[in-house]
Amino acid sequence: FPSHDKKKVIATIVAVAVSLTVSATSSASADDRGGEKKISSILSGLVSNGTITQSQADAIVKAAQAAAELAKSAMKENRAKLDSIITSTLGISVDTLKTRLKAGESLATIAGDKKDALIAALIAELNKQIDDALSAGKITQTQATSLKGKTTERVNKMVSDVKGFGHSKGAKPNKASTTSFKAA
Repeated sequence: FPSHDKKKVIATIVAVAVSLTVSATSSASADDRGGEKKISSILSGLVSNGTITQSQADAIVKAAQAAAELAKSAMKENRAKLDSIITSTLGISVDTLKTRLKAGESLATIAGDKKDALIAALIAELNKQIDDALSAGKITQTQATSLKGKTTERVNKMVSDVKGFGHSKGAKPNKASTTSFKAA
């Protein structure tokens, strides 16, 4: 490989590795290292065939892990903001909210006559999170516009549905939060 082609290959590998790790972190539990194993396997093959060095592979893994931790932290922060909005708008504690959700109530039922205020507050927060992601360069203007176009529908569904709080289909509940969708 000419030097500039090798740099392009390495840049592509880093981008894929980071994206796989962030994706795996977003959807996997803390003890599931499936995404990390996939990256290691891919990089091992590239080291074996001489495309990259072991040092470069190690640096890619380290960068991917750092990006995943950053993404995980941001997701937790955004979930905490949503939890705070829900509990403050409804005037209830997180424990009460979790108990009622686990009992099968929807947010709409729990909110009662505060449902419209809750929906408006959640839409505002999600749109703010989208704007923050755009300002930070994490998403494009096109992505931001698309996400914002779906915010009202997503919030209405989230508020009306009984399922979807703190767990994905078939997964154990996420103890960190009562909400389970991301804005960006």
